Amino acid sequence: DLAAALEASKPKEPVTVVLSRQGWIRGMKGHGLDVGSVKFKDGDELYLIEEMMSTDKLILMSSDGRAFTIGADGLPGGRGHGEPIRLSIQLEDSVDIVAMFRFEPERKRVMASSTGYGFVVEEKELESNRKAGKQAVNTGNGELVCCPEVEGDMIAVVGTNKKMLIFPLSDLPEMARGKGNKLQSYSGKAQLRDLITFDKRDGLIVMTGGRYRAFPEWKGWKGQRAQAGKVVPKGFPRGGTFSG
Repeated sequence: DLAAALEASKPKEPVTVVLSRQGWIRGMKGHGLDVGSVKFKDGDELYLIEEMMSTDKLILMSSDGRAFTIGADGLPGGRGHGEPIRLSIQLEDSVDIVAMFRFEPERKRVMASSTGYGFVVEEKELESNRKAGKQAVNTGNGELVCCPEVEGDMIAVVGTNKKMLIFPLSDLPEMARGKGNKLQSYSGKAQLRDLITFDKRDGLIVMTGGRYRAFPEWKGWKGQRAQAGKVVPKGFPRGGTFSG
């Protein structure tokens, strides 16, 4: 088929996709970029960065739960500051990009909303050729907080109230789209702050102060999905997330 033949004839080159805080995107040649040497407009800075090949597709997730697909070969080059992401996809003014990753159809991710709901999804369900993207997550009155890839059999979730809960990944449904099940219960104005998966054989390891820190006592936070959890352990990242 002609489309497949054309696809196969495209050169396959390493590309680093750079998205700035103010929403400018570009594809820079090569991998292993010196991030400090990447120039931005005055007042702007690096937000998200992803290494891929020029033949790959890029998925962007927005805070209103939409998934957008862009071909790496269609990105503006690395000279200059790139172009506004809103030229490529339809984003409401009040909506932000919360994640950006290379498309791997079989890989799974956990979609987690600020309201404390979430589910597991295969990336192939996120692909779309529409400029308006695809509504993947029903965020209710909240917004999509994060969508980490599945890297183990346990889920750790933390709220803005600094309470953490750990439970088996198998307690979450796998869906193509939707709202999902309750991950953690909150009272007052507390919301979901962050989520990661980990393998119980390795234990809970987080990034804090630029270093990895293990929490061998993690089983003390293990409970049932939708419980409130307990105050995070001593030494947990001050920023309140699993990455600092």
